[in-house]
Amino acid sequence: MQVTPLIWIITIAVTILFFVYEFFAHVRKPHEPSIGESARWSAFYIGLALVFGVGIGTVSGWTYGGEYFAGYLTEKALSVDNLFVFLIVMTGFAVPKKYQQKVLMVGIIIALILRGGFIAIGATLIENFSWVFYIFGALLLFLAYKQAFGGHDANPADGKFMQLVRRVLPVTPDYHRDRLTVQQDGKRFVTPMLLTIIAIGFVDLVFAVDSIPAIYGLTSEAYIVFTANAFALMGLRQLFFLIGGLLERLVYLAQGLAVILAFIGVKLLFHALHVNELPFINGGQPLLWVPEIPIWLSLLFIGATILVATVASLAKTRGGLGGGGAAHGEVTQEDADSTAGTPR
Repeated sequence: MQVTPLIWIITIAVTILFFVYEFFAHVRKPHEPSIGESARWSAFYIGLALVFGVGIGTVSGWTYGGEYFAGYLTEKALSVDNLFVFLIVMTGFAVPKKYQQKVLMVGIIIALILRGGFIAIGATLIENFSWVFYIFGALLLFLAYKQAFGGHDANPADGKFMQLVRRVLPVTPDYHRDRLTVQQDGKRFVTPMLLTIIAIGFVDLVFAVDSIPAIYGLTSEAYIVFTANAFALMGLRQLFFLIGGLLERLVYLAQGLAVILAFIGVKLLFHALHVNELPFINGGQPLLWVPEIPIWLSLLFIGATILVATVASLAKTRGGLGGGGAAHGEVTQEDADSTAGTPR
């Protein structure tokens, strides 16, 4: 796949412009987005991602088009899982709902920056060290196990990292609108809003470790890796408010993602054996009899796994979470007043 420096520059510039527009058009003025607003923008970004994938398939061939769609599906599923943890963090810090857009936007931008860095590192490693596929494959198998059995029980807002941050930074007990720092009695304090953003950034770092090896298991093209990640993150803010309580109903999402990560991990290990250069494995010669999993099978498997996990989750939770309590991601004013800045 031939991608010139000019195409890279244009792609990155357009991506930045989209997020700048998002900030000034939707996030700069705190408000709670309506279902209609969230639905329109979610449909727009998903449609844009699909059109882009068709464009890659048309211009560069459908092998690359299939790699893009498989990567996009995987990254979108991982991003939804990311949203679930964002929900836990914002609930833990009792972020008022009208400020959640800003937290989400900052979190998404941090995620894109971190993933961009990991993409560059991953591309360099793959180009120079074919044995890195063994490491990526083993890492994905380990992450698959953690995803399947680790769950989301731990609250990142009250983890050891955030406890250390609180010991270092003086924190106000209450929110001061969406400000990150305030001055009181001649001393500068950080607000719970800044703590929330720090926690979100830490979560993004952890998820970048998941997502980049996973998509490099589907394609070695850095351009496809970047664009699939960028499109997966675009519209994530609107999706958070659109799907509402559906996030809490996706009880099998972690297991579905574990299956996908394990599948890609095995695919990477097969590929590593197929291009093997390690002297202690088969005398440094490739094991050409090891099968390579084709991209069409990867795409079919990932799509089917996401579908099965979603349908099974909705079937299991049908009628189980209806009624009562605040909606998904919603922190009541009473909660915010009583627990602002203090993890539950």
